[in-house]
Amino acid sequence: MACPICNAQNEDILLQTDNLRVIAVHDEADAPAFCRVIWQRHVAEMTDLSATERNELMDMVYRVESAMRQVFRPAKINLASLGNVVPHLHWHVIARFSEDAHFPAPIWAAPKRTPTVTLPHDWPQQIKALIN
Repeated sequence: MACPICNAQNEDILLQTDNLRVIAVHDEADAPAFCRVIWQRHVAEMTDLSATERNELMDMVYRVESAMRQVFRPAKINLASLGNVVPHLHWHVIARFSEDAHFPAPIWAAPKRTPTVTLPHDWPQQIKALIN
């Protein structure tokens, strides 16, 4: 089966290097402020990377978190590296708001309310400017 991360198309790429890319995620209706940091090479686990590569990846996760905190001023940032469905190393960086559909539960839990989150329309460009 082809990896959907290796073969991704039409991504909103905010930054790309030889080793990783950062994308804005627009297809998670209940998580409107969502980025992914993706390792370019197809590996499944953090321990598949060298120490230098792990540091590079995590540095970018932290840079994206910092940029999202600055742009959104969220109640919380969630970081997750799951890979159960797609075993290609990537990190979810998700801004959470008290008025989002699931807060304080994970975004993949049952919704608790109708979300009332309003984000700047140009948020991907703002994040891009801060991480580049």
